[in-house]
Amino acid sequence: MSTKVLQPVASLHGDVPLPGDKSISHRALILSAISDGACRVTGLSAAQDVQRTLTCLKRLGVKINNAKAGVIVHGVGMNGLQAPKKALDAGNSGTTIRLLAGVLAAQKFTSTITGDESLRNRPMRRIIEPLEAMGARVDSHDYKAPLTIHGAPLRPIDFASPIASAQVKSCIMLAGLFARGVTRVTEPYHSRDHTELLLQEMGANIRSSGAMAAVVGPTKLNASDINVPADISAAAFFLVAGALVPNSTLVLENVGVNLSRTGILDALTSMGANFQLNDQVEINHEARARITIRSSTLNATTLGGAMIPRIIDEIPILAVAATQAEGITTIKDAGELRVKESDRLSALAKNLTKMGAKVREKDDGLIITGPTPLKGAVVDSYDDHRIAMAFSIAALLADGETTIQNAECVDVSFPGFYDILEFIQRD
Repeated sequence: MSTKVLQPVASLHGDVPLPGDKSISHRALILSAISDGACRVTGLSAAQDVQRTLTCLKRLGVKINNAKAGVIVHGVGMNGLQAPKKALDAGNSGTTIRLLAGVLAAQKFTSTITGDESLRNRPMRRIIEPLEAMGARVDSHDYKAPLTIHGAPLRPIDFASPIASAQVKSCIMLAGLFARGVTRVTEPYHSRDHTELLLQEMGANIRSSGAMAAVVGPTKLNASDINVPADISAAAFFLVAGALVPNSTLVLENVGVNLSRTGILDALTSMGANFQLNDQVEINHEARARITIRSSTLNATTLGGAMIPRIIDEIPILAVAATQAEGITTIKDAGELRVKESDRLSALAKNLTKMGAKVREKDDGLIITGPTPLKGAVVDSYDDHRIAMAFSIAALLADGETTIQNAECVDVSFPGFYDILEFIQRD
Protein backbone atom coordinates (compact mmCIF):
# COMPACT_ATOMS: atom_id res chain seq x y z
CA MET A 1 0.00 0.00 0.00
CA SER A 2 1.56 3.32 -1.05
CA THR A 3 0.71 6.97 -0.77
CA LYS A 4 1.68 9.87 -3.01
CA VAL A 5 2.12 13.37 -1.61
CA LEU A 6 1.63 16.21 -4.08
CA GLN A 7 2.04 19.98 -3.91
CA PRO A 8 0.46 22.76 -6.01
CA VAL A 9 2.49 23.94 -9.02
CA ALA A 10 2.94 27.30 -10.74
CA SER A 11 2.94 26.01 -14.34
CA LEU A 12 3.35 22.95 -16.57
CA HIS A 13 5.42 22.81 -19.76
CA GLY A 14 6.81 20.25 -22.19
CA ASP A 15 6.14 17.21 -24.34
CA VAL A 16 4.11 14.56 -22.51
CA PRO A 17 5.17 10.95 -23.24
CA LEU A 18 2.03 8.81 -23.19
CA PRO A 19 1.41 5.05 -23.03
CA GLY A 20 -0.12 3.12 -25.90
CA ASP A 21 -3.90 2.97 -26.01
CA LYS A 22 -5.04 0.36 -23.50
CA SER A 23 -8.27 -0.53 -25.30
CA ILE A 24 -6.53 -1.05 -28.63
CA SER A 25 -3.65 -2.96 -27.01
CA HIS A 26 -6.00 -5.60 -25.57
CA ARG A 27 -7.72 -6.05 -28.90
CA ALA A 28 -4.50 -6.12 -30.92
CA LEU A 29 -3.14 -8.94 -28.75
CA ILE A 30 -6.33 -11.03 -28.78
CA LEU A 31 -7.00 -10.70 -32.51
CA SER A 32 -3.34 -11.31 -33.38
CA ALA A 33 -3.43 -14.47 -31.25
CA ILE A 34 -6.26 -16.02 -33.30
CA SER A 35 -4.96 -14.81 -36.67
CA ASP A 36 -3.04 -16.86 -39.24
CA GLY A 37 0.60 -15.83 -38.99
CA ALA A 38 2.89 -13.58 -36.99
CA CYS A 39 1.81 -10.04 -36.07
CA ARG A 40 4.17 -7.33 -34.89
CA VAL A 41 2.41 -5.03 -32.42
CA THR A 42 4.21 -1.75 -31.69
CA GLY A 43 3.29 1.01 -29.28
CA LEU A 44 1.72 -1.54 -26.95
CA SER A 45 0.55 -0.31 -23.55
CA ALA A 46 2.65 -1.49 -20.60
CA ALA A 47 -0.38 -1.28 -18.29
CA GLN A 48 -0.96 -4.11 -15.82
CA ASP A 49 -4.35 -4.73 -17.45
CA VAL A 50 -2.73 -5.36 -20.83
CA GLN A 51 -0.11 -7.63 -19.25
CA ARG A 52 -2.99 -9.72 -17.90
CA THR A 53 -4.31 -10.22 -21.42
CA LEU A 54 -0.84 -11.11 -22.68
CA THR A 55 -0.30 -13.65 -19.88
CA CYS A 56 -3.73 -15.23 -20.43
CA LEU A 57 -2.97 -15.68 -24.13
CA LYS A 58 0.36 -17.34 -23.33
CA ARG A 59 -1.47 -19.77 -21.03
CA LEU A 60 -3.76 -20.55 -23.96
CA GLY A 61 -0.74 -21.67 -25.96
CA VAL A 62 0.06 -18.50 -27.89
CA LYS A 63 3.75 -17.71 -28.38
CA ILE A 64 4.51 -14.01 -27.80
CA ASN A 65 8.05 -12.66 -28.10
CA ASN A 66 9.44 -9.30 -27.12
CA ALA A 67 10.66 -7.30 -30.08
CA LYS A 68 11.97 -3.81 -30.77
CA ALA A 69 9.30 -1.28 -29.76
CA GLY A 70 6.72 -3.99 -29.13
CA VAL A 71 5.97 -7.71 -29.37
CA ILE A 72 5.54 -10.38 -32.02
CA VAL A 73 2.42 -12.50 -31.59
CA HIS A 74 2.53 -15.86 -33.35
CA GLY A 75 -1.11 -16.40 -34.23
CA VAL A 76 -2.51 -19.90 -33.85
CA GLY A 77 -5.57 -19.39 -36.04
CA MET A 78 -9.20 -19.59 -35.07
CA ASN A 79 -8.97 -23.13 -33.74
CA GLY A 80 -5.44 -23.31 -32.37
CA LEU A 81 -5.87 -22.23 -28.75
CA GLN A 82 -5.06 -24.84 -26.12
CA ALA A 83 -6.89 -25.61 -22.89
CA PRO A 84 -5.17 -23.78 -20.01
CA LYS A 85 -3.79 -25.92 -17.19
CA LYS A 86 -5.30 -23.65 -14.55
CA ALA A 87 -7.70 -20.75 -14.25
CA LEU A 88 -6.88 -17.67 -16.29
CA ASP A 89 -6.37 -14.57 -14.13
CA ALA A 90 -7.62 -11.27 -15.57
CA GLY A 91 -6.55 -9.32 -12.48
CA ASN A 92 -8.42 -6.00 -12.44
CA SER A 93 -9.12 -5.99 -16.17
CA GLY A 94 -12.74 -6.03 -17.25
CA THR A 95 -11.63 -5.86 -20.88
CA THR A 96 -9.54 -9.02 -20.50
CA ILE A 97 -12.27 -11.14 -18.97
CA ARG A 98 -15.10 -9.95 -21.20
CA LEU A 99 -13.28 -10.08 -24.53
CA LEU A 100 -11.56 -13.39 -23.87
CA ALA A 101 -14.90 -14.86 -22.81
CA GLY A 102 -16.16 -14.28 -26.35
CA VAL A 103 -13.26 -16.27 -27.81
CA LEU A 104 -13.33 -19.00 -25.16
CA ALA A 105 -17.05 -19.60 -25.75
CA ALA A 106 -16.25 -21.08 -29.17
CA GLN A 107 -13.40 -23.38 -28.15
CA LYS A 108 -13.52 -27.19 -27.90
CA PHE A 109 -12.48 -27.11 -24.26
CA THR A 110 -13.69 -25.83 -20.92
CA SER A 111 -11.82 -22.97 -19.26
CA THR A 112 -12.17 -20.80 -16.18
CA ILE A 113 -11.33 -17.11 -16.05
CA THR A 114 -11.32 -15.03 -12.89
CA GLY A 115 -9.81 -11.84 -11.45
CA ASP A 116 -9.11 -9.85 -8.32
CA GLU A 117 -11.72 -8.97 -5.70
CA SER A 118 -12.83 -5.87 -7.56
CA LEU A 119 -13.30 -7.72 -10.85
CA ARG A 120 -15.13 -10.56 -9.12
CA ASN A 121 -17.75 -8.04 -8.04
CA ARG A 122 -18.34 -6.52 -11.47
CA PRO A 123 -21.42 -7.46 -13.54
CA MET A 124 -20.99 -10.35 -15.99
CA ARG A 125 -24.64 -11.15 -16.77
CA ARG A 126 -24.30 -8.68 -19.65
CA ILE A 127 -21.98 -11.10 -21.47
CA ILE A 128 -23.14 -14.43 -20.03
CA GLU A 129 -26.67 -14.19 -21.39
CA PRO A 130 -25.75 -13.41 -25.02
CA LEU A 131 -22.99 -16.06 -25.03
CA GLU A 132 -25.46 -18.66 -23.77
CA ALA A 133 -27.94 -17.53 -26.42
CA MET A 134 -25.20 -18.34 -28.95
CA GLY A 135 -24.84 -21.88 -27.57
CA ALA A 136 -22.08 -21.72 -24.97
CA ARG A 137 -22.59 -22.63 -21.31
CA VAL A 138 -21.16 -20.31 -18.68
CA ASP A 139 -21.12 -21.30 -15.01
CA SER A 140 -20.91 -18.53 -12.42
CA HIS A 141 -22.17 -17.57 -8.99
CA ASP A 142 -24.74 -14.78 -9.19
CA TYR A 143 -23.45 -13.83 -12.65
CA LYS A 144 -20.05 -12.82 -11.26
CA ALA A 145 -16.52 -14.10 -11.91
CA PRO A 146 -15.01 -16.63 -11.80
CA LEU A 147 -16.60 -17.77 -15.06
CA THR A 148 -16.29 -21.37 -16.18
CA ILE A 149 -16.91 -21.38 -19.91
CA HIS A 150 -17.86 -24.61 -21.67
CA GLY A 151 -17.01 -23.95 -25.30
CA ALA A 152 -19.41 -25.13 -27.99
CA PRO A 153 -20.29 -24.63 -31.66
CA LEU A 154 -21.88 -21.19 -31.74
CA ARG A 155 -24.82 -19.78 -33.65
CA PRO A 156 -25.23 -16.13 -34.67
CA ILE A 157 -27.57 -13.84 -32.76
CA ASP A 158 -29.15 -10.45 -33.23
CA PHE A 159 -28.53 -8.83 -29.86
CA ALA A 160 -30.06 -5.58 -28.63
CA SER A 161 -27.76 -4.49 -25.82
CA PRO A 162 -29.49 -2.58 -23.01
CA ILE A 163 -26.29 -0.58 -22.46
CA ALA A 164 -23.72 1.03 -24.71
CA SER A 165 -20.60 -0.99 -23.86
CA ALA A 166 -17.67 -1.67 -26.15
CA GLN A 167 -16.71 -4.63 -23.94
CA VAL A 168 -20.10 -6.28 -24.36
CA LYS A 169 -20.21 -5.54 -28.08
CA SER A 170 -16.67 -6.85 -28.59
CA CYS A 171 -17.34 -10.03 -26.61
CA ILE A 172 -20.31 -10.89 -28.82
CA MET A 173 -18.54 -9.96 -32.05
CA LEU A 174 -15.50 -12.07 -31.17
CA ALA A 175 -17.81 -15.00 -30.52
CA GLY A 176 -19.53 -14.18 -33.81
CA LEU A 177 -16.27 -14.79 -35.69
CA PHE A 178 -16.86 -18.50 -35.06
CA ALA A 179 -20.63 -18.64 -35.80
CA ARG A 180 -22.09 -19.35 -39.23
CA GLY A 181 -24.04 -16.30 -40.33
CA VAL A 182 -24.40 -12.68 -39.27
CA THR A 183 -23.94 -11.78 -35.60
CA ARG A 184 -25.36 -8.33 -34.96
CA VAL A 185 -25.16 -6.04 -31.91
CA THR A 186 -27.29 -2.91 -31.59
CA GLU A 187 -26.63 -0.45 -28.74
CA PRO A 188 -28.58 2.50 -27.34
CA TYR A 189 -25.63 4.69 -28.38
CA HIS A 190 -22.52 4.05 -30.47
CA SER A 191 -19.67 2.82 -28.24
CA ARG A 192 -15.96 2.83 -29.12
CA ASP A 193 -15.31 0.84 -32.29
CA HIS A 194 -11.69 -0.35 -32.01
CA THR A 195 -12.74 -4.00 -32.36
CA GLU A 196 -14.59 -3.36 -35.60
CA LEU A 197 -11.68 -1.39 -37.08
CA LEU A 198 -9.08 -4.02 -36.18
CA LEU A 199 -11.28 -6.82 -37.49
CA GLN A 200 -11.64 -4.88 -40.74
CA GLU A 201 -7.86 -4.41 -40.84
CA MET A 202 -7.40 -8.19 -40.51
CA GLY A 203 -9.85 -9.12 -43.25
CA ALA A 204 -13.11 -9.86 -41.42
CA ASN A 205 -16.44 -8.96 -43.02
CA ILE A 206 -17.71 -6.14 -40.80
CA ARG A 207 -20.92 -4.21 -41.27
CA SER A 208 -21.88 -1.13 -39.29
CA SER A 209 -24.54 1.53 -39.31
CA GLY A 210 -25.06 4.04 -36.53
CA ALA A 211 -25.19 2.13 -33.25
CA MET A 212 -25.29 -1.28 -34.99
CA ALA A 213 -22.24 -3.43 -35.69
CA ALA A 214 -22.18 -6.90 -37.27
CA VAL A 215 -19.69 -9.57 -38.23
CA VAL A 216 -20.13 -12.37 -40.75
CA GLY A 217 -18.75 -15.75 -39.68
CA PRO A 218 -17.15 -18.11 -39.67
CA THR A 219 -14.02 -16.35 -40.80
CA LYS A 220 -10.29 -16.35 -40.45
CA LEU A 221 -8.11 -13.37 -39.60
CA ASN A 222 -5.04 -12.39 -41.59
CA ALA A 223 -1.91 -11.46 -39.66
CA SER A 224 -1.28 -7.72 -39.74
CA ASP A 225 1.32 -5.48 -38.19
CA ILE A 226 -0.43 -3.11 -35.79
CA ASN A 227 0.77 0.24 -34.50
CA VAL A 228 -1.05 1.34 -31.35
CA PRO A 229 -1.54 5.11 -30.95
CA ALA A 230 -1.11 6.92 -27.64
CA ASP A 231 -4.04 6.56 -25.27
CA ILE A 232 -6.47 9.49 -25.33
CA SER A 233 -7.86 8.38 -21.95
CA ALA A 234 -4.36 8.78 -20.50
CA ALA A 235 -3.94 12.05 -22.39
CA ALA A 236 -7.14 13.38 -20.80
CA PHE A 237 -5.46 13.90 -17.42
CA PHE A 238 -2.78 16.09 -18.96
CA LEU A 239 -5.22 17.91 -21.22
CA VAL A 240 -7.17 19.00 -18.15
CA ALA A 241 -3.96 19.75 -16.23
CA GLY A 242 -2.73 21.95 -19.07
CA ALA A 243 -6.04 23.78 -19.19
CA LEU A 244 -6.34 24.35 -15.44
CA VAL A 245 -2.80 25.14 -14.27
CA PRO A 246 -1.90 28.78 -15.05
CA ASN A 247 0.84 29.67 -17.55
CA SER A 248 0.98 26.16 -18.99
CA THR A 249 1.56 24.68 -22.44
CA LEU A 250 1.66 20.91 -22.99
CA VAL A 251 2.20 18.96 -26.23
CA LEU A 252 0.90 15.39 -26.61
CA GLU A 253 2.09 13.43 -29.66
CA ASN A 254 0.47 10.60 -31.64
CA VAL A 255 -2.75 10.65 -29.60
CA GLY A 256 -5.51 8.38 -30.87
CA VAL A 257 -8.39 10.56 -32.07
CA ASN A 258 -10.86 7.89 -33.13
CA LEU A 259 -14.22 9.69 -33.22
CA SER A 260 -15.74 7.18 -30.80
CA ARG A 261 -13.15 8.30 -28.22
CA THR A 262 -12.89 12.05 -28.72
CA GLY A 263 -15.68 12.93 -26.33
CA ILE A 264 -13.02 14.41 -24.04
CA LEU A 265 -12.10 16.88 -26.79
CA ASP A 266 -15.75 17.72 -27.44
CA ALA A 267 -16.33 18.23 -23.70
CA LEU A 268 -13.30 20.49 -23.39
CA THR A 269 -14.42 22.42 -26.48
CA SER A 270 -17.84 22.98 -24.92
CA MET A 271 -16.06 24.28 -21.79
CA GLY A 272 -13.93 26.70 -23.79
CA ALA A 273 -10.53 24.99 -23.50
CA ASN A 274 -7.69 26.32 -25.64
CA PHE A 275 -6.21 23.43 -27.64
CA GLN A 276 -5.27 22.56 -31.22
CA LEU A 277 -4.97 19.33 -33.22
CA ASN A 278 -2.22 19.06 -35.85
CA ASP A 279 -0.57 16.46 -38.10
CA GLN A 280 -3.52 14.06 -38.15
CA VAL A 281 -2.81 10.74 -39.89
CA GLU A 282 -4.49 7.31 -40.04
CA ILE A 283 -2.72 3.97 -39.47
CA ASN A 284 -4.56 0.63 -39.20
CA HIS A 285 -7.83 2.58 -39.64
CA GLU A 286 -7.09 4.49 -36.40
CA ALA A 287 -6.63 8.27 -36.57
CA ARG A 288 -4.00 9.96 -34.44
CA ALA A 289 -2.79 13.56 -34.04
CA ARG A 290 -0.64 15.97 -32.03
CA ILE A 291 -2.60 17.92 -29.42
CA THR A 292 -1.33 21.17 -27.89
CA ILE A 293 -3.19 22.45 -24.81
CA ARG A 294 -2.76 25.81 -23.09
CA SER A 295 -4.08 27.37 -19.90
CA SER A 296 -7.75 28.19 -20.33
CA THR A 297 -10.71 29.84 -18.66
CA LEU A 298 -13.42 27.18 -18.53
CA ASN A 299 -17.20 27.43 -18.53
CA ALA A 300 -19.69 24.93 -17.15
CA THR A 301 -21.33 22.38 -19.45
CA THR A 302 -23.83 19.51 -19.47
CA LEU A 303 -22.59 15.99 -20.22
CA GLY A 304 -25.10 13.22 -20.87
CA GLY A 305 -26.89 11.01 -23.40
CA ALA A 306 -24.90 9.79 -26.39
CA MET A 307 -21.84 11.67 -25.12
CA ILE A 308 -21.42 9.39 -22.08
CA PRO A 309 -20.08 6.26 -23.86
CA ARG A 310 -17.48 8.53 -25.52
CA ILE A 311 -16.25 9.94 -22.18
CA ILE A 312 -16.96 7.10 -19.78
CA ASP A 313 -13.29 6.80 -18.75
CA GLU A 314 -12.74 10.56 -18.73
CA ILE A 315 -15.60 11.61 -16.43
CA PRO A 316 -13.38 11.53 -13.29
CA ILE A 317 -10.98 14.11 -14.70
CA LEU A 318 -13.79 16.13 -16.28
CA ALA A 319 -15.38 16.31 -12.82
CA VAL A 320 -12.15 17.91 -11.57
CA ALA A 321 -12.26 20.35 -14.49
CA ALA A 322 -15.85 21.22 -13.58
CA THR A 323 -14.77 22.46 -10.14
CA GLN A 324 -12.83 25.24 -11.90
CA ALA A 325 -15.44 26.07 -14.55
CA GLU A 326 -17.76 29.07 -14.27
CA GLY A 327 -21.30 27.90 -13.55
CA ILE A 328 -23.06 24.61 -12.86
CA THR A 329 -21.81 21.50 -14.67
CA THR A 330 -24.25 18.59 -14.87
CA ILE A 331 -23.09 15.02 -15.52
CA LYS A 332 -26.02 12.66 -16.12
CA ASP A 333 -26.86 9.24 -17.64
CA ALA A 334 -23.58 7.95 -16.16
CA GLY A 335 -24.87 5.24 -13.81
CA GLU A 336 -22.41 2.81 -15.44
CA LEU A 337 -19.69 4.51 -13.37
CA ARG A 338 -21.06 2.78 -10.27
CA VAL A 339 -19.85 -0.63 -11.53
CA LYS A 340 -16.35 0.26 -12.66
CA GLU A 341 -13.18 -0.48 -10.64
CA SER A 342 -14.92 1.49 -7.90
CA ASP A 343 -18.23 3.28 -7.56
CA ARG A 344 -16.74 6.26 -9.32
CA LEU A 345 -19.65 8.61 -8.74
CA SER A 346 -19.45 8.04 -5.00
CA ALA A 347 -15.65 8.26 -5.00
CA LEU A 348 -15.71 11.53 -6.92
CA ALA A 349 -18.35 13.09 -4.68
CA LYS A 350 -16.54 12.13 -1.47
CA ASN A 351 -13.08 13.21 -2.58
CA LEU A 352 -14.21 16.44 -4.22
CA THR A 353 -16.08 17.35 -1.05
CA LYS A 354 -12.93 16.70 1.00
CA MET A 355 -11.08 19.17 -1.23
CA GLY A 356 -13.71 21.86 -0.78
CA ALA A 357 -15.58 21.50 -4.07
CA LYS A 358 -19.32 22.11 -4.34
CA VAL A 359 -20.71 18.79 -5.59
CA ARG A 360 -24.01 16.98 -5.36
CA GLU A 361 -24.23 13.25 -6.08
CA LYS A 362 -27.18 11.93 -8.11
CA ASP A 363 -28.15 8.34 -8.91
CA ASP A 364 -26.67 8.63 -12.40
CA GLY A 365 -24.29 11.55 -12.16
CA LEU A 366 -22.99 14.66 -10.44
CA ILE A 367 -23.84 18.35 -10.23
CA ILE A 368 -20.76 20.52 -9.69
CA THR A 369 -20.72 24.27 -9.11
CA GLY A 370 -17.60 26.28 -9.89
CA PRO A 371 -15.20 27.85 -9.88
CA THR A 372 -14.28 26.82 -6.35
CA PRO A 373 -10.77 26.98 -4.83
CA LEU A 374 -9.57 23.51 -3.89
CA LYS A 375 -7.71 22.72 -0.70
CA GLY A 376 -5.21 19.96 -0.04
CA ALA A 377 -6.61 16.84 1.62
CA VAL A 378 -6.06 13.14 2.16
CA VAL A 379 -8.06 11.43 -0.58
CA ASP A 380 -8.78 7.77 -1.17
CA SER A 381 -8.11 6.25 -4.57
CA TYR A 382 -10.50 3.39 -3.77
CA ASP A 383 -7.89 1.28 -5.59
CA ASP A 384 -9.14 2.85 -8.82
CA HIS A 385 -6.49 4.10 -11.22
CA ARG A 386 -8.63 6.82 -12.77
CA ILE A 387 -9.69 8.19 -9.38
CA ALA A 388 -6.04 8.29 -8.27
CA MET A 389 -4.94 10.15 -11.41
CA ALA A 390 -7.87 12.58 -11.41
CA PHE A 391 -7.13 13.70 -7.86
CA SER A 392 -3.42 13.91 -8.56
CA ILE A 393 -4.29 16.56 -11.14
CA ALA A 394 -6.63 18.24 -8.65
CA ALA A 395 -3.69 18.37 -6.21
CA LEU A 396 -1.75 20.58 -8.63
CA LEU A 397 -4.39 23.29 -8.16
CA ALA A 398 -5.09 22.86 -4.45
CA ASP A 399 -3.94 25.10 -1.63
CA GLY A 400 -1.60 22.94 0.45
CA GLU A 401 -0.48 19.35 0.41
CA THR A 402 -2.60 16.52 -1.02
CA THR A 403 -2.05 12.85 -0.19
CA ILE A 404 -3.35 10.15 -2.54
CA GLN A 405 -3.87 6.86 -0.70
CA ASN A 406 -3.12 3.60 -2.53
CA ALA A 407 -1.60 5.57 -5.38
CA GLU A 408 0.15 2.54 -6.88
CA CYS A 409 -3.12 1.53 -8.55
CA VAL A 410 -2.25 3.94 -11.41
CA ASP A 411 -0.07 1.14 -12.81
CA VAL A 412 -3.25 -0.66 -13.89
CA SER A 413 -3.41 1.71 -16.88
CA PHE A 414 -0.53 4.20 -16.71
CA PRO A 415 2.83 3.02 -15.34
CA GLY A 416 5.10 6.03 -14.99
CA PHE A 417 2.25 8.52 -14.50
CA TYR A 418 3.89 10.21 -11.53
CA ASP A 419 7.29 10.37 -13.22
CA ILE A 420 5.71 12.24 -16.15
CA LEU A 421 3.86 14.54 -13.78
CA GLU A 422 7.20 15.49 -12.21
CA PHE A 423 8.90 15.80 -15.59
CA ILE A 424 6.51 18.43 -16.94
CA GLN A 425 6.91 20.47 -13.76
CA ARG A 426 10.68 20.59 -14.26
CA ASP A 427 10.78 21.08 -18.03
